Amino acid sequence: MSNHLEGKVNTFDGVGLFYTKDVVDSAKAVVIIVHGLCEHSGRYEYFTKKLNEFKYTVYRFDNRGHGKSGGERGYVEDFQYFFQDADKLVNMAKEDNKDIPIFMFGHSMGGFITAGYGIRYKNKLKGQILSGAAILEPPAFKGLKKDNYFEKNPREKSPNMLAKLMCRDKAVIENYNNDPLVLRETNIKLLGESFIKGAEWIGENVKGYEYPCLILHGEKDRIVKNEESKWFFNNISSKDKSMKIYPECYHEILSEKDQKENVIEDIHKWIEERI
Repeated sequence: MSNHLEGKVNTFDGVGLFYTKDVVDSAKAVVIIVHGLCEHSGRYEYFTKKLNEFKYTVYRFDNRGHGKSGGERGYVEDFQYFFQDADKLVNMAKEDNKDIPIFMFGHSMGGFITAGYGIRYKNKLKGQILSGAAILEPPAFKGLKKDNYFEKNPREKSPNMLAKLMCRDKAVIENYNNDPLVLRETNIKLLGESFIKGAEWIGENVKGYEYPCLILHGEKDRIVKNEESKWFFNNISSKDKSMKIYPECYHEILSEKDQKENVIEDIHKWIEERI
């Protein structure tokens, strides 16, 4: 059994971040979940339940401009704000859980945030897990980059086209399409900040990443190619690093019904070996 708590915490610039805590008695570890572009932390309910069963307390939050958090919808002024927001939750988790190891899990854009957090904030976590992390500039964004287009037209909209490529489970896609908290569009400023400027920053600073990490990816991911995870694995300075590519899986490996239990067990085993 876990105790479910919800609240809001203010960021450095006054944006209210919605968070949840699912707290277990005598927790062996804490896992902070960082969600991806356009989605929200509520989509990680099943994963949270499984982590609770493993005796891990779970913290989730909605990124600024997403879900139940404040901030302009689908907008960020500077990609570094995402890292600073995640640090708010890390500090809260550390305050609440003295002497309990803390891990961070990030999916897709949340994987970008997790990787960036790992470079910027050293020695605050026991380790990180990255799932389909978006850490290289997508070729499709060349037009946004040209002549700083996304800087000059920050509030031009980009429709959310992710659903059909997320996973092979039609029920998950239907739920996503009907979810009122999922963003239907983003501002191109957010895309440029995260996946152009942010990706460039990670490329320049990747050697500064030293955390123990488990890097996971779907073999047939067409949203973020698995080559991005391979690049990250090969370029980071971590001595303790592992990578697994799941055959046939699309972008959301935690939504693939024939594989998600394997993915969750791999994460469980990896954490257990480090606590």
